[in-house]
Amino acid sequence: MALSLGQKAGWGLADMGVVVFVVVKQLLVLTYLTAYLGVPVGIAGFVTTVVLVFDMITDPLVGYLSDRTQSRFGRRAPWMFFGVLVMSLGMVGLFSVPAGLGMGANLAWVVAFFVVATIGFTMVAIPYGAQSGEITQDPKERSAMTGFRMAFASIGILIGGAVIPGLAGSMGYAMAALLVTPLMIGAVWLSLWSIRKAPRVEQAAQVNLTGMFALVFANKAFVVLVLLYGVMTLAIAMITAGLPFAALYLIIDSGDTLLSGAATALTTLSLMFAAFVVGSILSQAVWVLLSHRLGKVGALVLGLSLYVVLLYALYTMLPSVNVTVIAGMFVLAGMTNGAYQQIPWAIYPDLMDITRRDSGVAIEGAFSAVWLFGQKLANAVAPAVLGLTLAAAGWQEATGGVVPQSAEALHALQMAITLIPAGILIVAILGLVMIYRPMAGRALA
Repeated sequence: MALSLGQKAGWGLADMGVVVFVVVKQLLVLTYLTAYLGVPVGIAGFVTTVVLVFDMITDPLVGYLSDRTQSRFGRRAPWMFFGVLVMSLGMVGLFSVPAGLGMGANLAWVVAFFVVATIGFTMVAIPYGAQSGEITQDPKERSAMTGFRMAFASIGILIGGAVIPGLAGSMGYAMAALLVTPLMIGAVWLSLWSIRKAPRVEQAAQVNLTGMFALVFANKAFVVLVLLYGVMTLAIAMITAGLPFAALYLIIDSGDTLLSGAATALTTLSLMFAAFVVGSILSQAVWVLLSHRLGKVGALVLGLSLYVVLLYALYTMLPSVNVTVIAGMFVLAGMTNGAYQQIPWAIYPDLMDITRRDSGVAIEGAFSAVWLFGQKLANAVAPAVLGLTLAAAGWQEATGGVVPQSAEALHALQMAITLIPAGILIVAILGLVMIYRPMAGRALA
């Protein structure tokens, strides 16, 4: 049964709520610890990584349990319904550190609520990813669904990367996070309602945990794609984690002498994210069309190649005093990033079909858990890599404003958000062309 336009768009809507938290954890937690709580950047990066590694441990369990869940609402909906509540509570809590605590207590507070939020995120993200392989087996429908998903995700990026920082500059992070939680919860709940009549697997999977993941890892093309998607994500996560620092130190409006503090810099950050989101939204239909014309892998390689070119151009332009020109570059960055956002998520459900065809078992939750492993590992490693890179170059932490940085530290930041990610993307491109495409062609034949 073909999905209606409303079902495709409604399914995609949930990612708007999920991505708000994804951007917050990638973009703002490290900055919050270093620029507002005075935690040294190396320690902050390590702590952030530890929490995100813990998050990966919960993925297989949630994937397994969601595959084995049986309810009148299907296998996935109960997890998503309650998970978004847990995620929202944790996000508000981690920015609600009481005043007057020492560094150790500040860290303990943030870590505790960060753990709660990431558990909630897993409860939503794993079942949500599983739905893409469950409600349709049509590859073109999946591309269209993913196009809607990433368009809504772009709005989530704008909220997490522009609205929350903008509000935080005037009313504080905790209040800003609290104001967007109804939107996060509403997006997920409305999505569940919109696809309530879509096809779904009612019967709980009877395979045990070991058997489930043995079937997943027997799908070699899928495993290679997971690894390559993790490589891509490492590049993007480094850019995302470094952008708040770039807004403070590398992007300075020529109309000002110097950004006076973090609150002023968040205005620049908001502008960059708004430009990025515009480019991403504009590109979604283009990448769906190119996926049909060039094939999904061909379109992805094209998008990543353009991304590499753009990052090199951005390297040559930074530091910059022309915010307008840099915002234009971020529009282009959003357009190239659209390929990374959309196409891998449209590819991997096609690979689930191979295992379902060969084994007769529907274990989309297990696939979703492994799929997110590479992404989460990269997101966990990126803040630590960035923190160690900046610390090695002599980066100085702050407690509410900009502080003088050495030329070496600023150059390290410039490299960390341009040329280093570009090199990582080149590795992913080579892997897609030389390893994944031949392997997937044989598996899907």
